[in-house]
Amino acid sequence: MYQTKYTDRTIPKVSLRDFDTRIDAIRAELVAAAETDGFFAVVDHGISQAEIAAQFARAERFFGLPDEAKAAVPFTRHNVGWEKAVQVRPSTGQPDQKESYQMQYGPAMEGAWLPEATLPGFRDASLAFMRKAQGVSEKLMVCLARGLGFDDDYFVRAHDIAHPDLQTVLRLLHYFPLDPDAPVPETYYRAGAHADWGLLTLLFQRPGENGLEICPGRDVFTQFGLGDMWTKVEPVEGEIVCNM
Repeated sequence: MYQTKYTDRTIPKVSLRDFDTRIDAIRAELVAAAETDGFFAVVDHGISQAEIAAQFARAERFFGLPDEAKAAVPFTRHNVGWEKAVQVRPSTGQPDQKESYQMQYGPAMEGAWLPEATLPGFRDASLAFMRKAQGVSEKLMVCLARGLGFDDDYFVRAHDIAHPDLQTVLRLLHYFPLDPDAPVPETYYRAGAHADWGLLTLLFQRPGENGLEICPGRDVFTQFGLGDMWTKVEPVEGEIVCNM
């Protein structure tokens, strides 16, 4: 097991306040963050803390179900459904010690929702939250497209939630607890070093539940970044951490 090395990095905070009148200023901030930092935190994004807390509560309801109930919606090749301790990272060769449930908007979710009687209100409320997050994503995509000299809707069109094959997902995650009085096993990883796929990741966190560590791509010189310098990202209420 590698001994992780740490350093401090600046993670810019980008406000989406008054988006329509400040779009060019926001674009400049996002482009600078993309080119120099690789990560940024979005604030004033329009999703209330109550809405975020409610979605976390829905995740807790889902993961609190018996495994037998969650197994009714197993992970599929369409990138939706529930999985538990099966995602093996090339960086570790070990399964991540977590469970996840992935949701999409379209036909891929046929048969991938638990019955309403099992989780009342879960489907409709989760889809409503996904649409709120999509709204934030689209603002970021417009800025990135403009910064690259593309039409404003260049990325938005490619991530149209009406497209039946869209791979935009909301992924709920539950990391298994550790015994604080016992040493961490040698091959125990909650989430091994990895790079996200797709255009954008919006990460919602709760204060007091840290664990995110980042190593921007431009600073990766060793395999999987395991010999490079990482930075711990402490959760801050109201912030959405983003990477590209």
